[in-house]
Amino acid sequence: MSDEAIPESDRIEGAPHPRDTQQLFGQEAAERTILSALNSGRMHHAWLLTGPKGVGKATLGWRMTQTLLTMPSDDAGLFGDAPSALSSLDVNRDHPVARRVAAGAEPRLLHIRRSWDTDRKKLRAQIVVDDIRRLGGFFGLSSVDGGRRVVLLDCADDMNASAANALLKVLEEPPTDAVLILISHQPARLLPTIRSRCREVRLHALSPDAVAASLKQAGVDVDNPDAIAALSGGSAGDALMLLQNDGITIYAAIIELLSGCPNIDRSALLKLAEKSAARGAEARFDLTLRLLDLALVRMARTGSGKVPEMQAHPDEATIFQKLSANPDDARKWATLQQELSGQAAHARAVNIDPQSLMLSLFLKINDAAASRAA
Repeated sequence: MSDEAIPESDRIEGAPHPRDTQQLFGQEAAERTILSALNSGRMHHAWLLTGPKGVGKATLGWRMTQTLLTMPSDDAGLFGDAPSALSSLDVNRDHPVARRVAAGAEPRLLHIRRSWDTDRKKLRAQIVVDDIRRLGGFFGLSSVDGGRRVVLLDCADDMNASAANALLKVLEEPPTDAVLILISHQPARLLPTIRSRCREVRLHALSPDAVAASLKQAGVDVDNPDAIAALSGGSAGDALMLLQNDGITIYAAIIELLSGCPNIDRSALLKLAEKSAARGAEARFDLTLRLLDLALVRMARTGSGKVPEMQAHPDEATIFQKLSANPDDARKWATLQQELSGQAAHARAVNIDPQSLMLSLFLKINDAAASRAA
């Protein structure tokens, strides 16, 4: 398989790769932290960019990478007193380094991600120790333009135990004039010793406006940014997936079914189950399960007095308040949400018929509403 045909494990389908993304929206505080370090002359050798999936961590990592590699190497700007302060991480796309980075041809950059398994003809499920061992050869190369090097690892959560231990050895004895940038969605899964050797910058969930701006940059216009932001948890990546799989319509169907409980519309339920479980609709089925889980979480929060600020459906607040009117209701829905989530995970693991699973989940919700009303 040619390099061009190999899928990229760090690309969201239907969106530009983070290295090709020009602007980062909604993460001004994180960018200011990076700029402050660059301008102070005390740039840490290892950075850990954390936060939910799809909020811009990889985009920030690539912006850092290009800035680090385009800074003059013959001054003390990176590891001493900067002669002039940087005001942004923007790099002219016509800069030779930016062009090489975009083409994957920059010799001072090592990009580590899940690699291609040539024997099995698919991406590996993990970053393996051989991927991390590439660092030895990379840092052993002759100096180029002063020797400044950057390693971008996306994402660190994918490392197996051997790979993590190999990376730790590098972090314990970092090479001179090198910066390692690690991206992590779940930093708690990393070795504490890895986290302790990195400076962490946490990125937060995006506002509806930032989600809409991010999607527009990816070529997608949004008519209902509040609903998309609510369902995606402020993740532009999840928002794109929702739009690609008609998530707004699916969530509306779920809310409509909940509105009928404890007398659920069984014909509408059968229609939703058939459509989401159709052959070739695996992504839609998984999204339906996820949105059902989210609806139950939002309903439980409503009963506990934490009504979601952003409404994903115009009628959901009224429906949730009817079904979850007090803390006792909230506890019952929260317990049921955990039970159904476990049932769904088990059913998916043992390949239970998707349509039967969907019917079972909604009928248990209907029974719970009937028990509450009794």
